[in-house]
Amino acid sequence: MRKIAISLGDPAGISYECAVKATEAFQPDKAYILYGEEVVLRYAKERFNPDFQYTPIRDISQVKSPGVYLISLNRVRGVAGIKPSEAAGFVAVTYLGRMSADVLRGEIDAIVTLPISKYWAKKGGKFSFPGQTEFVAFFQRVKDFAMMFYSQSLKVVLQTIHIPLREVPKSISAEGIVQKLRLIEREFERYFRRKPKIGVLGLNPHAGEGGEIGTEEVEVIKPAVERAKEEGINCEGPLVPDVAFVPQFRERFDVFLAMYHDQGLIPFKMLAFDRGVNVTLGLPVPRTSPDHGTAFDIAWKGVCNPASTVEAIKLANRLAEYSQKERLLKD
Repeated sequence: MRKIAISLGDPAGISYECAVKATEAFQPDKAYILYGEEVVLRYAKERFNPDFQYTPIRDISQVKSPGVYLISLNRVRGVAGIKPSEAAGFVAVTYLGRMSADVLRGEIDAIVTLPISKYWAKKGGKFSFPGQTEFVAFFQRVKDFAMMFYSQSLKVVLQTIHIPLREVPKSISAEGIVQKLRLIEREFERYFRRKPKIGVLGLNPHAGEGGEIGTEEVEVIKPAVERAKEEGINCEGPLVPDVAFVPQFRERFDVFLAMYHDQGLIPFKMLAFDRGVNVTLGLPVPRTSPDHGTAFDIAWKGVCNPASTVEAIKLANRLAEYSQKERLLKD
Protein backbone atom coordinates (compact mmCIF):
# COMPACT_ATOMS: atom_id res chain seq x y z
CA MET A 1 0.00 0.00 0.00
CA ARG A 2 1.45 3.34 -1.07
CA LYS A 3 1.29 6.25 1.38
CA ILE A 4 0.93 9.81 0.10
CA ALA A 5 1.58 12.64 2.58
CA ILE A 6 -0.09 16.03 2.10
CA SER A 7 0.90 19.10 4.12
CA LEU A 8 -2.08 21.45 4.20
CA GLY A 9 -0.09 24.68 4.11
CA ASP A 10 -1.17 28.06 5.41
CA PRO A 11 -4.61 27.88 7.08
CA ALA A 12 -5.34 31.45 6.00
CA GLY A 13 -5.01 30.49 2.32
CA ILE A 14 -7.01 28.27 -0.02
CA SER A 15 -5.25 24.96 0.73
CA TYR A 16 -7.80 23.49 3.12
CA GLU A 17 -10.65 24.31 0.77
CA CYS A 18 -8.75 22.81 -2.16
CA ALA A 19 -7.98 19.66 -0.16
CA VAL A 20 -11.58 18.88 0.73
CA LYS A 21 -12.66 19.55 -2.86
CA ALA A 22 -9.97 17.28 -4.34
CA THR A 23 -11.69 13.96 -3.61
CA GLU A 24 -11.48 12.75 -7.24
CA ALA A 25 -7.70 12.48 -6.81
CA PHE A 26 -7.85 10.05 -3.88
CA GLN A 27 -7.45 6.45 -5.03
CA PRO A 28 -9.08 3.57 -3.10
CA ASP A 29 -5.88 1.51 -2.93
CA LYS A 30 -3.70 4.20 -1.30
CA ALA A 31 -3.44 5.87 2.09
CA TYR A 32 -3.40 9.67 2.24
CA ILE A 33 -2.04 11.31 5.38
CA LEU A 34 -2.98 14.96 5.76
CA TYR A 35 -0.86 17.14 8.05
CA GLY A 36 -2.79 20.13 9.35
CA GLU A 37 -5.14 21.53 11.97
CA GLU A 38 -8.26 19.46 12.57
CA VAL A 39 -10.37 22.42 13.65
CA VAL A 40 -9.54 24.14 10.34
CA LEU A 41 -10.05 21.04 8.21
CA ARG A 42 -13.37 20.32 9.90
CA TYR A 43 -14.48 23.88 9.19
CA ALA A 44 -13.46 23.53 5.52
CA LYS A 45 -15.32 20.22 5.27
CA GLU A 46 -18.48 21.68 6.76
CA ARG A 47 -18.44 24.70 4.49
CA PHE A 48 -17.23 23.28 1.19
CA ASN A 49 -17.70 19.49 1.08
CA PRO A 50 -19.64 17.84 3.90
CA ASP A 51 -19.09 14.44 2.24
CA PHE A 52 -15.32 14.64 2.71
CA GLN A 53 -14.27 11.85 5.07
CA TYR A 54 -11.06 11.45 7.08
CA THR A 55 -9.86 9.61 10.16
CA PRO A 56 -7.91 11.52 12.85
CA ILE A 57 -4.76 9.73 14.02
CA ARG A 58 -1.89 10.59 16.34
CA ASP A 59 0.90 8.89 14.41
CA ILE A 60 1.47 7.42 10.96
CA SER A 61 2.04 4.00 12.51
CA GLN A 62 -1.75 3.83 12.93
CA VAL A 63 -2.23 3.74 9.15
CA LYS A 64 -2.95 0.09 8.37
CA SER A 65 -5.26 0.32 5.38
CA PRO A 66 -6.16 2.67 2.49
CA GLY A 67 -8.11 5.81 3.30
CA VAL A 68 -7.71 9.47 4.21
CA TYR A 69 -6.13 10.27 7.58
CA LEU A 70 -5.28 13.46 9.47
CA ILE A 71 -2.38 14.15 11.82
CA SER A 72 -3.21 17.28 13.82
CA LEU A 73 -1.07 18.88 16.51
CA ASN A 74 -3.94 21.13 17.65
CA ARG A 75 -2.03 24.40 17.42
CA VAL A 76 -5.12 26.44 16.54
CA ARG A 77 -7.91 27.00 19.05
CA GLY A 78 -10.56 28.14 16.62
CA VAL A 79 -11.22 29.37 13.10
CA ALA A 80 -12.75 32.74 13.88
CA GLY A 81 -10.76 35.46 12.21
CA ILE A 82 -8.33 33.23 10.31
CA LYS A 83 -6.03 35.62 8.49
CA PRO A 84 -2.47 35.90 7.20
CA SER A 85 -0.34 36.20 10.31
CA GLU A 86 2.71 34.99 12.18
CA ALA A 87 0.50 32.38 13.85
CA ALA A 88 -0.65 31.01 10.50
CA GLY A 89 2.93 30.99 9.22
CA PHE A 90 4.04 29.08 12.29
CA VAL A 91 1.34 26.44 11.76
CA ALA A 92 2.28 25.98 8.10
CA VAL A 93 5.96 25.42 8.93
CA THR A 94 5.13 23.13 11.86
CA TYR A 95 3.21 20.69 9.66
CA LEU A 96 5.75 20.81 6.86
CA GLY A 97 8.36 19.76 9.43
CA ARG A 98 6.13 17.09 10.97
CA MET A 99 5.54 15.55 7.58
CA SER A 100 9.25 15.67 6.74
CA ALA A 101 10.04 13.71 9.90
CA ASP A 102 7.83 10.86 8.69
CA VAL A 103 9.49 11.03 5.28
CA LEU A 104 12.91 10.66 6.92
CA ARG A 105 11.69 7.59 8.77
CA GLY A 106 10.84 5.94 5.47
CA GLU A 107 7.09 5.96 6.07
CA ILE A 108 6.06 7.89 2.96
CA ASP A 109 6.13 7.09 -0.79
CA ALA A 110 5.37 10.59 -2.12
CA ILE A 111 4.50 14.01 -0.75
CA VAL A 112 2.29 16.90 -1.79
CA THR A 113 3.01 20.33 -0.33
CA LEU A 114 0.11 22.77 -0.44
CA PRO A 115 1.01 26.48 -0.52
CA ILE A 116 2.56 28.45 2.30
CA SER A 117 3.31 32.15 2.51
CA LYS A 118 7.09 32.44 2.60
CA TYR A 119 6.73 35.89 4.19
CA TRP A 120 4.61 34.68 7.10
CA ALA A 121 6.53 31.41 7.36
CA LYS A 122 9.70 33.39 7.91
CA LYS A 123 8.03 35.80 10.32
CA GLY A 124 6.14 33.23 12.38
CA GLY A 125 7.92 29.94 11.76
CA LYS A 126 11.53 31.11 11.49
CA PHE A 127 11.56 29.57 7.99
CA SER A 128 15.07 30.09 6.61
CA PHE A 129 14.68 28.61 3.11
CA PRO A 130 13.89 30.39 -0.18
CA GLY A 131 10.86 28.11 -0.60
CA GLN A 132 9.38 24.70 0.12
CA THR A 133 11.45 23.18 -2.70
CA GLU A 134 14.70 23.97 -0.91
CA PHE A 135 13.25 22.89 2.44
CA VAL A 136 12.18 19.49 1.11
CA ALA A 137 15.50 18.93 -0.68
CA PHE A 138 17.42 19.78 2.50
CA PHE A 139 15.45 17.34 4.62
CA GLN A 140 15.80 14.62 2.02
CA ARG A 141 19.57 15.29 2.05
CA VAL A 142 19.69 16.17 -1.64
CA LYS A 143 21.86 18.88 -3.20
CA ASP A 144 21.28 18.04 -6.88
CA PHE A 145 17.64 18.94 -7.48
CA ALA A 146 15.49 21.02 -9.81
CA MET A 147 11.99 22.43 -10.15
CA MET A 148 9.99 21.03 -13.06
CA PHE A 149 6.63 22.52 -13.88
CA TYR A 150 4.50 19.76 -15.35
CA SER A 151 1.40 19.70 -17.51
CA GLN A 152 0.25 17.67 -20.47
CA SER A 153 0.94 20.56 -22.83
CA LEU A 154 4.25 21.87 -21.45
CA LYS A 155 7.04 20.84 -19.07
CA VAL A 156 9.65 23.36 -17.93
CA VAL A 157 12.68 22.99 -15.63
CA LEU A 158 14.39 26.01 -14.07
CA GLN A 159 18.17 26.44 -14.11
CA THR A 160 18.01 29.10 -11.39
CA ILE A 161 15.09 29.44 -9.01
CA HIS A 162 14.35 32.11 -6.40
CA ILE A 163 17.08 34.67 -6.96
CA PRO A 164 16.99 38.30 -8.12
CA LEU A 165 17.12 38.76 -11.88
CA ARG A 166 20.38 40.73 -11.65
CA GLU A 167 22.08 37.64 -10.17
CA VAL A 168 21.04 35.23 -12.92
CA PRO A 169 23.92 35.80 -15.42
CA LYS A 170 26.61 35.16 -12.82
CA SER A 171 24.68 32.18 -11.42
CA ILE A 172 24.65 30.12 -14.61
CA SER A 173 27.66 28.09 -15.71
CA ALA A 174 28.37 25.42 -18.31
CA GLU A 175 28.96 22.86 -15.58
CA GLY A 176 25.72 23.80 -13.85
CA ILE A 177 23.71 23.48 -17.06
CA VAL A 178 25.24 20.10 -17.89
CA GLN A 179 24.50 18.90 -14.36
CA LYS A 180 20.87 20.00 -14.73
CA LEU A 181 20.55 18.27 -18.10
CA ARG A 182 21.87 15.04 -16.59
CA LEU A 183 19.33 15.34 -13.79
CA ILE A 184 16.45 15.98 -16.20
CA GLU A 185 17.34 12.97 -18.33
CA ARG A 186 17.75 10.68 -15.32
CA GLU A 187 14.54 11.73 -13.61
CA PHE A 188 12.51 11.75 -16.82
CA GLU A 189 13.56 8.16 -17.46
CA ARG A 190 12.78 7.26 -13.84
CA TYR A 191 9.27 8.68 -13.88
CA PHE A 192 8.18 8.51 -17.52
CA ARG A 193 10.24 5.57 -18.77
CA ARG A 194 11.82 7.26 -21.77
CA LYS A 195 14.66 9.61 -22.66
CA PRO A 196 13.46 13.16 -23.21
CA LYS A 197 14.28 15.64 -25.96
CA ILE A 198 15.34 18.76 -24.04
CA GLY A 199 15.16 22.30 -25.39
CA VAL A 200 17.66 24.65 -23.72
CA LEU A 201 16.69 28.32 -23.73
CA GLY A 202 19.08 31.20 -24.26
CA LEU A 203 19.35 33.93 -21.66
CA ASN A 204 19.30 37.09 -23.75
CA PRO A 205 16.88 38.46 -26.36
CA HIS A 206 17.22 36.55 -29.64
CA ALA A 207 19.51 34.11 -27.80
CA GLY A 208 22.25 36.74 -27.86
CA GLU A 209 22.47 37.06 -31.67
CA GLY A 210 25.90 35.45 -31.77
CA GLY A 211 27.27 37.63 -28.98
CA GLU A 212 25.82 40.94 -30.16
CA ILE A 213 23.25 41.03 -27.31
CA GLY A 214 25.15 39.39 -24.48
CA THR A 215 27.74 36.63 -24.52
CA GLU A 216 26.25 34.00 -22.20
CA GLU A 217 24.93 31.93 -25.10
CA VAL A 218 28.33 31.78 -26.81
CA GLU A 219 30.47 31.41 -23.70
CA VAL A 220 28.27 29.29 -21.42
CA ILE A 221 25.05 27.81 -22.83
CA LYS A 222 26.16 26.53 -26.25
CA PRO A 223 29.31 24.85 -24.84
CA ALA A 224 27.16 23.21 -22.18
CA VAL A 225 24.72 21.88 -24.79
CA GLU A 226 27.57 20.52 -26.91
CA ARG A 227 29.14 18.82 -23.92
CA ALA A 228 25.82 17.27 -22.94
CA LYS A 229 25.33 15.98 -26.48
CA GLU A 230 28.75 14.31 -26.30
CA GLU A 231 27.49 12.47 -23.21
CA GLY A 232 24.51 11.19 -25.18
CA ILE A 233 21.91 13.59 -23.79
CA ASN A 234 19.28 14.49 -26.41
CA CYS A 235 19.24 18.28 -26.19
CA GLU A 236 19.24 21.34 -28.42
CA GLY A 237 20.01 25.01 -27.84
CA PRO A 238 20.36 27.77 -27.06
CA LEU A 239 16.82 28.40 -28.31
CA VAL A 240 15.46 31.90 -28.83
CA PRO A 241 13.32 32.38 -25.70
CA ASP A 242 10.51 34.42 -27.23
CA VAL A 243 9.60 31.72 -29.77
CA ALA A 244 10.57 28.55 -27.87
CA PHE A 245 7.06 27.98 -26.54
CA VAL A 246 5.04 28.39 -29.73
CA PRO A 247 3.16 25.20 -30.71
CA GLN A 248 5.59 23.93 -33.35
CA PHE A 249 8.48 24.11 -30.87
CA ARG A 250 6.48 22.50 -28.05
CA GLU A 251 5.82 19.56 -30.37
CA ARG A 252 9.57 19.04 -30.89
CA PHE A 253 10.58 18.90 -27.24
CA ASP A 254 9.48 16.89 -24.22
CA VAL A 255 10.80 19.42 -21.72
CA PHE A 256 12.48 22.82 -21.71
CA LEU A 257 15.31 24.12 -19.52
CA ALA A 258 14.77 27.82 -18.76
CA MET A 259 17.57 29.97 -17.41
CA TYR A 260 15.51 31.82 -14.80
CA HIS A 261 12.19 31.71 -12.97
CA ASP A 262 9.94 34.01 -14.98
CA GLN A 263 11.39 32.93 -18.33
CA GLY A 264 9.88 29.50 -17.76
CA LEU A 265 6.95 30.27 -15.48
CA ILE A 266 5.22 33.01 -17.45
CA PRO A 267 4.55 30.84 -20.54
CA PHE A 268 3.82 27.81 -18.36
CA LYS A 269 1.17 29.61 -16.33
CA MET A 270 -0.33 31.13 -19.45
CA LEU A 271 -0.83 27.63 -20.85
CA ALA A 272 -1.50 25.52 -17.76
CA PHE A 273 -2.28 27.71 -14.75
CA ASP A 274 -5.34 25.77 -13.58
CA ARG A 275 -3.77 22.32 -13.93
CA GLY A 276 -0.04 22.89 -13.64
CA VAL A 277 2.01 20.98 -11.07
CA ASN A 278 5.38 21.77 -9.54
CA VAL A 279 7.58 18.63 -9.29
CA THR A 280 10.92 18.53 -7.50
CA LEU A 281 13.35 16.41 -9.51
CA GLY A 282 16.13 14.50 -7.77
CA LEU A 283 14.36 13.51 -4.54
CA PRO A 284 14.31 9.92 -3.25
CA VAL A 285 10.69 10.52 -2.15
CA PRO A 286 8.85 12.39 -4.96
CA ARG A 287 7.28 15.74 -4.19
CA THR A 288 4.57 17.62 -6.07
CA SER A 289 2.80 20.89 -5.36
CA PRO A 290 0.03 22.93 -6.98
CA ASP A 291 1.21 25.64 -9.31
CA HIS A 292 -0.28 28.53 -7.32
CA GLY A 293 0.16 30.31 -4.04
CA THR A 294 -1.93 30.90 -0.94
CA ALA A 295 -4.41 33.19 -2.77
CA PHE A 296 -5.29 35.04 0.43
CA ASP A 297 -7.60 37.35 -1.53
CA ILE A 298 -10.07 34.56 -2.30
CA ALA A 299 -9.49 32.29 0.68
CA TRP A 300 -12.54 30.98 2.57
CA LYS A 301 -14.95 32.45 0.03
CA GLY A 302 -15.83 29.14 -1.58
CA VAL A 303 -14.59 30.17 -5.02
CA CYS A 304 -11.19 28.46 -5.31
CA ASN A 305 -10.54 26.09 -8.17
CA PRO A 306 -9.02 22.84 -6.80
CA ALA A 307 -7.85 21.59 -10.24
CA SER A 308 -4.13 22.16 -9.62
CA THR A 309 -4.35 20.40 -6.24
CA VAL A 310 -6.19 17.51 -7.90
CA GLU A 311 -3.47 17.25 -10.53
CA ALA A 312 -0.70 17.46 -7.90
CA ILE A 313 -2.21 14.55 -5.96
CA LYS A 314 -2.82 12.53 -9.13
CA LEU A 315 0.78 13.00 -10.22
CA ALA A 316 2.00 12.08 -6.72
CA ASN A 317 -0.03 8.87 -7.02
CA ARG A 318 1.86 8.07 -10.21
CA LEU A 319 5.32 9.07 -9.00
CA ALA A 320 4.90 7.14 -5.75
CA GLU A 321 5.34 3.97 -7.78
CA TYR A 322 8.96 5.04 -8.37
CA SER A 323 9.76 6.14 -4.82
CA GLN A 324 13.34 5.48 -3.72
CA LYS A 325 12.81 5.93 0.01
CA GLU A 326 15.26 3.08 0.63
CA ARG A 327 17.95 5.36 -0.76
CA LEU A 328 16.93 8.09 1.67
CA LEU A 329 17.24 5.72 4.61
CA LYS A 330 20.71 4.59 3.50
CA ASP A 331 21.90 8.17 3.06
